[in-house]
Amino acid sequence: MSAANKISNNKATPDVEVAIIGTGFAGLGMAIRLKQEGQDSFVLLERAAEVGGTWRDNHYPGAACDVPSHLYSFSFAPNPDWSRKYPTQPELYRYLRKVANDYGLYPHIRFNSTLEDATYDEANGLWRVVTSSGEVTARSLVMGSGGLAEPKLPDIPGVETFQGKTFHSSRWDHDYDLTGKRVAVIGTGASAIQLVPEIAKKAGRLDVYQRTPNWIIPRNDRAYLAAEKTLFRKLPLTRQLHRAAIYWGHESRVMGLVLNPKLMTLFQKLAEWHIRRQVKDKAMRDIVTPDYTIGCKRILISNDWYPALQQPNVELVTHGIREIRANSIVTADGTEREIDVLVFATGFYATENPIADRVHGRDGDTLAHAWRDGEEAYLGTLVNGFPNLYFIIGPNTGLGHTSMIFMIETQVDYIARLLALRNKAGGKVLEVRPEVQARYNEKLQARLGSSIWATGCDSWYKHKSGKITALWPGFTFEFRLRARRFNQQDYLID
Repeated sequence: MSAANKISNNKATPDVEVAIIGTGFAGLGMAIRLKQEGQDSFVLLERAAEVGGTWRDNHYPGAACDVPSHLYSFSFAPNPDWSRKYPTQPELYRYLRKVANDYGLYPHIRFNSTLEDATYDEANGLWRVVTSSGEVTARSLVMGSGGLAEPKLPDIPGVETFQGKTFHSSRWDHDYDLTGKRVAVIGTGASAIQLVPEIAKKAGRLDVYQRTPNWIIPRNDRAYLAAEKTLFRKLPLTRQLHRAAIYWGHESRVMGLVLNPKLMTLFQKLAEWHIRRQVKDKAMRDIVTPDYTIGCKRILISNDWYPALQQPNVELVTHGIREIRANSIVTADGTEREIDVLVFATGFYATENPIADRVHGRDGDTLAHAWRDGEEAYLGTLVNGFPNLYFIIGPNTGLGHTSMIFMIETQVDYIARLLALRNKAGGKVLEVRPEVQARYNEKLQARLGSSIWATGCDSWYKHKSGKITALWPGFTFEFRLRARRFNQQDYLID
């Protein structure tokens, strides 16, 4: 019996006004805003046993953020005591648990509650949500599950026959000792460039399988001085100015990513210099130098990736994988390399997220079907045909240049204002008009068509159709201004 068929509660009065999926930055931010608005009738549904989202799950060796600490945190919950410029995973995880505790969110959370189905009950104007721990009905449903939550595994012949140890970077097994082991890492993206240098220190041999090299710039990281932290704590204005300086510095990158891709030349020169400085062998330099314009894929930051690849126990493999056997990997050139451990640093479902199959709107249509030609929404938040459903970090809200927390706070504010608008109008249902959503996305895709992301490379920013569905093509303050310009005529309220 499907999850949808298990729904039997037909009452018109919901258990809660708002159900929130996930307890990462998005879910916690939404819950805090509801409490600030005087709304206590809400529940957070979390599949794990603790809050934290991405920063709970991704605890592989070397895990850290590539956005500075003071910008990658809630504006309303500052932390003057960040230990360094770029926060590590343990520090971010502690921060999120502290925020959840400080704002009294734990009593509202149902842990170990994996979303199995969410179906819109049109007759009663509410959402019926089935989780692994039971059912809940809500007037509104907020999807704060994140754009990079579901691990993606490569489709490689024979992978299911591998008899050694295997795990995805986001499901790291710290109880397994890699010391002296023959390890293979598939992938050279954001997770790989952090974990490879760490496990290279332990592994007996480490094979790194690269499909496409990435542009990498230096990681200008450092620890904050005790005097700086004291200043941030005792004179909040200094912290605010520091955050503002980081924000505007990162925001300026949009000039090259969207407005004039030729401006990315300066970043590419920096990345090329980084390669020349750290890789002395010309053959190796050629292997790690991308053939696409910088910015087309995510720009990575690292000081120890190139040195790690040149360690005597590390081999960078650029031939494609033909098959995986019980204890080895065979590449396209016929070479077989025996291994004990297989690590997938292969990213997430940034598009075609499996969770879309579990969400049913009007007439039972799934979100996955509505998005069959590529995900789209109005301001990354509303989808026609799915009333009272709101997304945080929805389609085309991702960033290639700055902190997602800014976008999350913008969407949280937008959703709170939409809920207030619906209540003020005396309605129970709100959704965006289809023509408004279509017009918005037509203009959005036109802008994306002239961006750096449309210059020809293959990236996780794109749907399989070629449509860029992950990124916002502009300044983040522009998105915020757009979300604050409220036109009631854009919405159907009943």
